[in-house]
Amino acid sequence: MIEKAKEYAIDCHDMTAHQYDGNPYDTHLQMVFDTAKKFIHLIPKDAQENVLAACWVHDVIEDCRQTYNDVKTKTNEAVAELAYALTNEKGRTRKERANDKYYEGIKQTPFATFIKVCDRIANYEYSKQQGSRMAEMYEKEMSGFVAKLYDAKYEELFNYLTGAVAKV
Repeated sequence: MIEKAKEYAIDCHDMTAHQYDGNPYDTHLQMVFDTAKKFIHLIPKDAQENVLAACWVHDVIEDCRQTYNDVKTKTNEAVAELAYALTNEKGRTRKERANDKYYEGIKQTPFATFIKVCDRIANYEYSKQQGSRMAEMYEKEMSGFVAKLYDAKYEELFNYLTGAVAKV
């Protein structure tokens, strides 16, 4: 399932010419996947494969004109549920797109919080490494992000994220 999701996600992002800071988008997807692998012990064994597969497809609905049913057909229902939960709301601004409804949907979907935090870690570490202004934005958003998503099951993951920002 993981390899199938990876190929599907890479194809979707390639077909829409979607990039990550001028690089192929799978650069970002690989970082999210690698972060999830570091912390996969926080996920029950029977859900690990779907969670890791969802790391690859977490942006295809939002960025690649794919639907929930497209993802479900290419992967499975559990992976599609995660991709759907991680899809931003419609909005003109970042704040409108990542509103309370969006975060509530993440919290209500098992394992979506785990992937969202892995996504944030990947984005923050990359931005910091590149000296991007986005790193500062993630730092400013940190307390609100943690407050909206904190789950004690993932305390180790949240500690890693906040520790990365604290090193600044």
